[in-house]
Amino acid sequence: MDHLKVAIGSDHGGFRYKESIIDYLKMRDIEYTDVGTYTPESCDYPEIARKVAALVTSGKVDRGILVCGTGIGMSIAANKVHGIRAALCSDTYSARVSRAHNNANILCIGERVIGEHLALDITDIWLKTGFEGGRHKRRVDIIE
Repeated sequence: MDHLKVAIGSDHGGFRYKESIIDYLKMRDIEYTDVGTYTPESCDYPEIARKVAALVTSGKVDRGILVCGTGIGMSIAANKVHGIRAALCSDTYSARVSRAHNNANILCIGERVIGEHLALDITDIWLKTGFEGGRHKRRVDIIE
């Protein structure tokens, strides 16, 4: 995770976990950009997803994290952006494999679906896991 830069965003349904993940990033000295939302008031998740995706595809950050109520809306919205491979993860195995095999560049989490400690474990594993390349690179290239 040396010099890893992360963009993070949530809608109102993921606001609390976004704040917890930011605390995690601060504790590990991971540079981050918070694109909002900044309050638990209702907002439109596609706008937040687009901001994080733009930072990832521009190369200004290495990876992104998006949180909403289920993670589904954020993953759908982010995956509309060319070059994004957003993975909705609700368990640690999927988090690891989404990086190792799929080179996912955005992690999506559902605050209303999983517990906060699990969300932080998923985030930790996802950020620490590298892409294995090899046969997986060929498949990712086909996706692109």
